[in-house]
Amino acid sequence: MEPVEPPQLPHPGPIYYGSMRLPSRYLISPLAGYTNLSFRRVCRELGGVGLGTTDLVSARALMQRSWKSLQLIETCPEDRPFAVQIFGGDPAIMKDAAQYLEEYGVDSIDINMGCPVARITASGGGSAMMCKANETMHLVQSVVDAVRVPVTVKMRLGWDDTQITAPQFAREFEQIGVAAVAIHGRTRAQGFTGVVNLDGIRQVVEAVERIPVVGNGDVRTIADAERMFQVTGCHAISIGRGALANPWIFRQLVEWETTGQCGPPGSFDDRMQLFRRQFGYFEDQQGPDRGIRLFRKMAHWYLKAMRVSAELRNEYQDACTPDEVEAVLAKISAAGPKGMNRDGRLPDLHVPVPNGPVERW
Repeated sequence: MEPVEPPQLPHPGPIYYGSMRLPSRYLISPLAGYTNLSFRRVCRELGGVGLGTTDLVSARALMQRSWKSLQLIETCPEDRPFAVQIFGGDPAIMKDAAQYLEEYGVDSIDINMGCPVARITASGGGSAMMCKANETMHLVQSVVDAVRVPVTVKMRLGWDDTQITAPQFAREFEQIGVAAVAIHGRTRAQGFTGVVNLDGIRQVVEAVERIPVVGNGDVRTIADAERMFQVTGCHAISIGRGALANPWIFRQLVEWETTGQCGPPGSFDDRMQLFRRQFGYFEDQQGPDRGIRLFRKMAHWYLKAMRVSAELRNEYQDACTPDEVEAVLAKISAAGPKGMNRDGRLPDLHVPVPNGPVERW
């Protein structure tokens, strides 16, 4: 095979959040219900992850020491660098939560300004922050001034097509000390419909002078990432559902960036090993009974990606004890992928997104 030239990236140098250098420019996006410690660990073991961020955490619940919130921020020595994403509409509570997280030992704090879900926006958090410039600037500055670790912001392009406020926010965030901004290239009104507006992300890149801009949305393949870089000029890419469908994507992207080519994602047997490893980490954290119950959501996507028959997928969902789980996993392993060679490349899996009016999410 003839050598292939690595791609020409808009910003080829290393990515820094303040003084913190990221190991790569490929980040795990916060994804509610999925980007827990066990998932971040297996992605890191596969290689290529520049930063792992938690599922979004309520600042108020964190300050109340909610058991669920404390579990969401759990980490381990291998989970570095590590960021916690917080949301809320009260500057004082957000500041207190940031200081608590700094003492806890996080490497970075991310403020959620992008979540479109009604229960988040109703409290003044998430993408609702994009509709109130003065209050939002005050809140973000309160967090930045309260801690020494890098503070970043993830937002959408705006509330709707008549209010594309991300470029203005990004410019002003840079002036008050925000270390980086991540942009999902849709408005809140879009939810996850349509396609990502890469030109909109480019406007954000052009609005800042020094800080990195992280592009996000619809990156499932190397070709998607290349297009994101070339059209937007962004410095880094954050991947959520694409990583759920293919946890090898971070390693593939680093290989592509450095050599111009990359290896395939894992085979059926590779994914079975990864499934077992992640389930083991999750079970260690949650305990056997709770771990089995809560892992069913993640298992559904693993087994679908592995082309396991519907009958065996349903049997896994009905398993309630460690022995029952092990028995069905042995059957799944013996059966292999339905209608395919177990050593071959599995078809791409696109993970569904919420549908219906965004106001009802």
